[in-house]
Amino acid sequence: MSFVLNSNSQINFNDSVLNLTEREKRFLEKSWAKTFAEKIFPNIDEEPFSVLYSDKASRPNTPVNVIVGSMILKEILGDTDDELVEALMFDVRYQYALHTTSYEEQPLSDRTLSRFRERCITYETETGIDIVKDCIISLSSEIAEIMSIRKGLKRMDSMMIASNIKKLSRLELLYTCVANLVKHMQKKEDDIPEGLKHYCEADDQNKVIYHMRSESTDDRIKIVLEDATILLHKCKGKYDESSEYQLLIRVIHEQTTKDDDGNFQLKPKDDKTLDSSILQNPSDPDATYRFKAGKEHRGYVANLVETVDENASIITGYSYNQNIHSDSAFLKESIDSIVGTEECETTVVTDGAYGGMENIELAKANHINLVTTNLQGRKASEIYADFIFSEDGKKVYKCAGGQTPITSKYMPQTEQCRITLDKNKCNQCPYKDQCKPTFYKKKAALVISWKSVERAKQQKYMKSEEFKEHARFRNGVESLPSIIRRRYHADRMPVRGKLKTKLFFGFKIAALNFQKLFNFLNSSDSYTQIPELC
Repeated sequence: MSFVLNSNSQINFNDSVLNLTEREKRFLEKSWAKTFAEKIFPNIDEEPFSVLYSDKASRPNTPVNVIVGSMILKEILGDTDDELVEALMFDVRYQYALHTTSYEEQPLSDRTLSRFRERCITYETETGIDIVKDCIISLSSEIAEIMSIRKGLKRMDSMMIASNIKKLSRLELLYTCVANLVKHMQKKEDDIPEGLKHYCEADDQNKVIYHMRSESTDDRIKIVLEDATILLHKCKGKYDESSEYQLLIRVIHEQTTKDDDGNFQLKPKDDKTLDSSILQNPSDPDATYRFKAGKEHRGYVANLVETVDENASIITGYSYNQNIHSDSAFLKESIDSIVGTEECETTVVTDGAYGGMENIELAKANHINLVTTNLQGRKASEIYADFIFSEDGKKVYKCAGGQTPITSKYMPQTEQCRITLDKNKCNQCPYKDQCKPTFYKKKAALVISWKSVERAKQQKYMKSEEFKEHARFRNGVESLPSIIRRRYHADRMPVRGKLKTKLFFGFKIAALNFQKLFNFLNSSDSYTQIPELC
């Protein structure tokens, strides 16, 4: 299939809009379809998607802007793939929004969307480039321009995304991996070892997991591990490329050790190697475990960057990863996309999880004023805020009392400075009880780091009115996770896996941004609300 840009934008005599009555046309003009047709569809850049198609002359592709626009509409209106295809055939609003009212036959089939998603995921797997995300971020920039949102003030927050998987016990996990490989062998019409054929029976899992209560869990796990040993020996070399075989190897490696006789033995639950990255469920090998805010989470985490001004807000950036990915790491990865300038510094307001001196330094280097609404870790003495350091943090110029140190020695191992001061001046200093220097016969000494000074400045700043305004401002971003869960069902995506769920999540962000644009443009019109969303 070769790539061709969509140039079919002319209205012909068979255009379905021409057959509408004047009353129907008025309602169409006031609907969400007009806003989408005029503000979103023309800004979908097809060119980056050309890499998904063949360079050779062949049957042309379904227009990319129609596919991408359809996927955004799918999330806006809560359709399934099949419902979307049917709606495009019979609902003139969909056709109007996607500029297909003049088509003799609507271009989407029952496999168009799934095949397109598969192409995007395959391309990202091979290259690491997420062209869907690039498209959605580009659309968000266009929406920000339409809404005249200035880009100097942003807020950031993360949200957990639940994987659509069941919580498994260790017995269930091991059993499922063994059963999946046996069933895969059955599909390949391979000889299944004697004693393992029961894994192919429909009710076998219930029998092993729930009905064999007379046997202890440890005994049942021992039997499953013995079966796994037989399978691994038989399948080695023959099934190396199958995901079922690789997942069985992974779960055995993560959950077991070998005893003196070479038999697999289950690790104790407090084994430190049983960390958050281990396999949670073979249905979603990418999902990880995290305990946060008193709840268990299995799946992924998304980071949201919202640009805000007095009148409106829009999500101008997002990231997606396994849920063991930290907020601090998200900030580092987002710096390049939110970089400010010397003339116009960008302010980013976050919670304390995004903080840390390393992130503050990185933000400053990129002309970003990073404001965290709370601090993690031990507090520094507030008097340290009045110490003056060199720019590189390796020399102290002045102490809080205004004294220039006699010596200032930097210790790279601890990233601290040891300074010596005039003993008499320190004795007369009103801040000596706060600084707490060590007094010797002829001098006083103090060990202090640039990080402590910066932390003290942060603590001091957090008492200001400006900071309180920033804290109230940041609270607004906490509504986004709730909206994305309630309206766009982020925790109930119909796919599994990091790349697949990330693609779906991206279109949910595009849908939310369209809703913000739609409400912004039509806030005074009582006919303009989308019933499915409001």
